[in-house]
Amino acid sequence: MSNLVELEVKNVALVRTEGGMGMAVILQEKDGSRHLPIIVGPFEGKAISMALTGETFSRPLTHDLLHNVIETLGARVEKVVINDLVDGTFYARLILNHEGKTYSIDARPSDAIAVALRAGAPIFASSTVMDSASEYLPDLGEEEEGWEGGGELGG
Repeated sequence: MSNLVELEVKNVALVRTEGGMGMAVILQEKDGSRHLPIIVGPFEGKAISMALTGETFSRPLTHDLLHNVIETLGARVEKVVINDLVDGTFYARLILNHEGKTYSIDARPSDAIAVALRAGAPIFASSTVMDSASEYLPDLGEEEEGWEGGGELGG
């Protein structure tokens, strides 16, 4: 997979969607100013938020379980690639390495991001996805009011 743009998770935000209020994970180009907002489900949004803040639960949640299984089997999460956008739906690949062999597994971006954060793995998007779906947003800083369930992105 060539022409990849490295991203970092800036935050998870409450956003207004066509169906009402929803959650979005906001990814920012690591060496640029483009942002890639991806609408995610509430459970995935919470899982990503927990990984960002280091919050833990008394028992492993689904993404923790998957990460633990990957590690227990001797594999590692190499990276996540958001590789396609079809009819408004993002697609991703979870790239694993086990004993020198690479495995590319289809995944929802929200699940792949939640696992990548737990594994400390980098997140990428194809340049095609970035060219078609990224936005230029003002610097949203770590201390921006309205994030984490209280604000809106866009209108």
